[in-house]
Formats: sequence, structure tokens, C-alpha cells
Amino acid sequence: MSFSIASPAVEMRHITKRFGPVIANDSVDFTLERQEIHALLGENGAGKTTLMRILYGLYHADDGEIRIKGEPVTIHSPKDAIARGIGMVTQHFALAAPLSVTENVILGYTEGFRLGLPDARLRVAEAAQRFGILVDPEALVKDLSVGQRQRVEILKALYRNADVLILDEPTAVLTPQEVEQLFEGLRRLQAQGLSVVFISHKLHEVMDITDRVTVLRGGRVVGVVPTAHTTQSELARMMVGRPTYGVSKPDAARREDVLLRLENVCAEDNQGLPALKNVSLNVHAGEILGLAGVSGNGQRELAQVLEGVRSCTGGRVIANGHDITNAGPDKVMAAGVGRIPEDRHESVVAEMTVAQNMALEHLDEFVRNGMLDKRRIREHAEALIEAYQIKARPDDIIRTLSGGNMQKVILARVLERNPAVLVVAQPTRGLDVGATEYVRQKLLEQRQRGAAILLISEDLDEILELSDRIAVIYEGEIMGVVSPDVDIEHLGLLMSGVHQT
Repeated sequence: MSFSIASPAVEMRHITKRFGPVIANDSVDFTLERQEIHALLGENGAGKTTLMRILYGLYHADDGEIRIKGEPVTIHSPKDAIARGIGMVTQHFALAAPLSVTENVILGYTEGFRLGLPDARLRVAEAAQRFGILVDPEALVKDLSVGQRQRVEILKALYRNADVLILDEPTAVLTPQEVEQLFEGLRRLQAQGLSVVFISHKLHEVMDITDRVTVLRGGRVVGVVPTAHTTQSELARMMVGRPTYGVSKPDAARREDVLLRLENVCAEDNQGLPALKNVSLNVHAGEILGLAGVSGNGQRELAQVLEGVRSCTGGRVIANGHDITNAGPDKVMAAGVGRIPEDRHESVVAEMTVAQNMALEHLDEFVRNGMLDKRRIREHAEALIEAYQIKARPDDIIRTLSGGNMQKVILARVLERNPAVLVVAQPTRGLDVGATEYVRQKLLEQRQRGAAILLISEDLDEILELSDRIAVIYEGEIMGVVSPDVDIEHLGLLMSGVHQT
């Protein structure tokens, strides 16, 4: 049998995948042409990652066919995928931190049983030069930045002769400069013959780097369009099934009164190492102060200090006129601080109902004659479900809710108290376009009401869209506080640890 030289790099035909009663992929067709960068878009649960895991051999389709360069193939495992020239780089890199770049690249891909490191270094250096990937073969992975680690993952795939590369949310943890370098590298590799599947939620990046877009909704393909013939708003409409408008930030509502003050706050991480180093910040009433930074630079520890679940080793925290330094969660809430932690699952009791979770932090208000008033708890929940457009009933077990609806329950529980101060960590992480839009609009409503909001987010677009001022954190230190109309390159330098001059 002969195959045309023009056969697509990948064809997935009528792919169906079920997880019990849930159909994750419903007869999906997907075609990746040679030397094409093709975006795969969709809300959470739309089926895009499942589809790519099938292509990479992590899942097996219940029905359908895969063709590579025109040839029908069966892919049982990632080893089969790699042998067919398919590589995959996920958000969570599969690298051994104590080993060198060379050792990581050749790990599991050495011929025979002997490992000649000097020869391997030369081969890896030659491959890095050939593909234009700037990385030192002798460097230890633990000493590399996030962007450099991603380059190692891409080099690892290309070293194994991949000519199809699947990138799953590749820019989620990169600085603006690293995103630019990634895109430059992808265009160079595309010119050398690489085909790329680009999974992302960031529509402006899809418009910038891709040639075509396939949109999934509810496990089905709802459209395939050339990128040059569409717009961000049209792609968003295809993803969610209705127009999306983003959020519009009203004029500044900031007042002079400082409702949240951090004075030289220090704290340690779980290993006892310094995580926060003399952090000083002021957040005014009617202001959103965004905290920008690459993941792992002290954001989590700062949020936990302000939520009352991690101790300071130095400094003071003043909220709404109350000293809450090393106060527990109850005293933090009593001081008028609303807390929306980054892990929504840790903010709820999974086996309790929606109504019970909504009342959880203020149960004393639902007690009558020493007994919980279940009718009042239910009525309270019904009112919040209506006010916050939550797709759930009061008696639903909360773990059965989608991420967006679970986040709405937490928002409702916190915002109904009209807190003077809001500490919000990664509020839209993992949410789809519609839920993200809703959460951001609610934060802006709180700003207009006069709350002082500290927004901790690794999503730079979110920080730029919502913030009145932006503080940048790097290795536990505040590098500078800038305006949201800051030059993006300057912001990226601050996120990389280059001090403001």
C-alpha cells in the first residue's frame, strides 16, 4: 500500500472515549497537517486533553482510528507514540531535578546498557544547536528557570526524533519573555518540519502562534477554522456556545484609607526555608492590588499567612484596623477579611451538601434553641444559589459540582459577608471562559463596593485586566510595584528577578 507524500501528520477519525456514563470524546475528527501549529480549544471538560492523551498512548479510544502520515496505527503506550514521532510536553514537567540536562534528555533513550556521558553531552549539544534550543547540556535541572526546564522537555522530545509535538497549556507558568522565546522557537522548528498541537485557554496566544483552530464543546467538534479567518470573540463564542464580553473595569474606586497593611512580613516554607523576605504592601479601600510572579516564588505562603493558616516569623499584618499577625482563621474572619484560597477543594467539606458548606464558617448564626435550624440553612442556600447563578440544589453533595460552580459556592459564602478585605488566590485557575468571566466580574463589584482586594494570580492576563496596581514577587521578595499599563517587557524582567531601576 502506498501513501501520498501530502498525507497529514496526524488524522484522528471518529474518536470516542467513555469514562463510565460520561462521553469525553464523541466521534471526534482532528487533523494536524505537516508543519502546522494547530490550536485545540475548549472549556474544561470539553475533551481536548483526553483526545491528546489518546494520541500519546496514555488513554485508549473505545472507537475510532488514528493515522500517522496516512498509515493506520495502534498506539498502546507513550513508547509507541514516541516510536511514531509523537512527543508531549505537559504543564507538569517529567524531569529529574538532581540530574543534568544531558542525563534528562537521554534518560530511557540510550542504546545498549552503557551510558557514555561525554559522548552524550556532545550529541545533546549538537541537537540543541540544530533545533535552536538555548540550554546548557551540563546544567543541573534544579538550577534552571521554569522556561529553561520547558526547553529541556521540548529538546527531550525532539532528541527522540519527534516531528509531532503536543503542548498542553505551555505558557501557563512562563514570564512574557519566556513566552516570546517559546513562540520564536516553535516558528523555527515549524520551518524545520515540526507539527504542533497547541492546547491553551489564552485566546490572544492562539491568534498569535497558530495556523488553524479546532474547537471542542461537550466532547464534540463544533468548528475548525483558519486562525487568520477568525477572532478571539468568535473563538470564545464557539467554546461556550454564547458570546463572551470579558469584563469592563470601571474607573478607579480607590480611597485613601489603607485596609490591608503588610509590614516586613517574613515566613518559612514547609521545609523551614525562607519563603517570604520582608514583604511590605499596602492595599487601599476600593483597590485591587495584583501580585504577579512565576509559580513558587512565595505566593502560596503569603496567601496562607493572610488566611491565618501559616505563621509569620517576622513582621506585622494589619487588616481593617486589627492586628491579625499570627491570628487563626476565626480571628482573621472576625477582622473582616474574606478568604478565597487557591485550592477550592480544601475550602469545602467534600461529602457535605451545598447548603451545609454555605453555612459552614458561620454555623452559630443558624442555631436555635441549641439546635441547627436546617430550614434556615436551606433558605440561606436557596437565596445564594439564585443570587450567584449556581447550577446546584441545596441538598447536592458539593463534590459533585463542577469547578466553576464549586468556586461560586465559595464566592457566595465569602462575599455575602461584605468583607472589608479580600485575599483571593488563583480564583480562576482551572475554570473555563464563562466561569472565569463571572468570577472576575464579582471581584470588580467588590472593588466598587470599597473592599481592599489582594489578588494573587499566576495568570498575567488576569492580573493586567483586573489590577489597579501590580506588585511583583520573586523568591519571596517584592521587586517593585507598577501600574497595569506597565511595559510588558519590564514586568517580565521583574518577574525574572531583575530589580526595578
